[in-house]
Amino acid sequence: MTRIVLAEDEAIIRLDLRETLQEEGYEVIGDVGRGDLAVQMVRDLKPDVAIFDIKMPGMSGIEAAKQVSQEKLCPVVMLTAFSQREIIEQARDAGALAYLVKPFQRVDLVPAIELAIARFAEMRALSGEVAALGAQLEVRKLVDRAKGVLIDKFKMSENDAFVFIQRMAMSERKRMGEIAEQIIAGTLNP
Repeated sequence: MTRIVLAEDEAIIRLDLRETLQEEGYEVIGDVGRGDLAVQMVRDLKPDVAIFDIKMPGMSGIEAAKQVSQEKLCPVVMLTAFSQREIIEQARDAGALAYLVKPFQRVDLVPAIELAIARFAEMRALSGEVAALGAQLEVRKLVDRAKGVLIDKFKMSENDAFVFIQRMAMSERKRMGEIAEQIIAGTLNP
């Protein structure tokens, strides 16, 4: 069951929205009427999605969305009575992944939540891929530097240098990056 933190300063709207979300099969694990408390609630409760109204005391929903998004805590759906392009752009720039204008239709609520969750998952996956590619690039740079050392110091061909690093990694049961570091440090020679 998808867990939601809800932040809406108008108690009646918050209660109605909580009830609607529960009827749609979501679990509202926390609700609050202030933006600053909403951010803390998201940090503490770790929901699957947060729904923030834009206008709230303590901290605006946009500022709250920005903090939650920067910390990559969960996807944020913005809820507001304002549909001006400028406000929508501010919400987008703050990291909101979906946007609902009040009064919204019940049929719009579920797609907005599910879209935000899916986009957040995609962003996490891409972030993981970027990190993995960055790590691969660093290893490749180390291996290239180690090959350079082997070529310069030991007059090996580029292919022989690569094969040496590869074989040492297999025989020592280490990663090629570790072997490369040893070669660069001068603690491993052919």
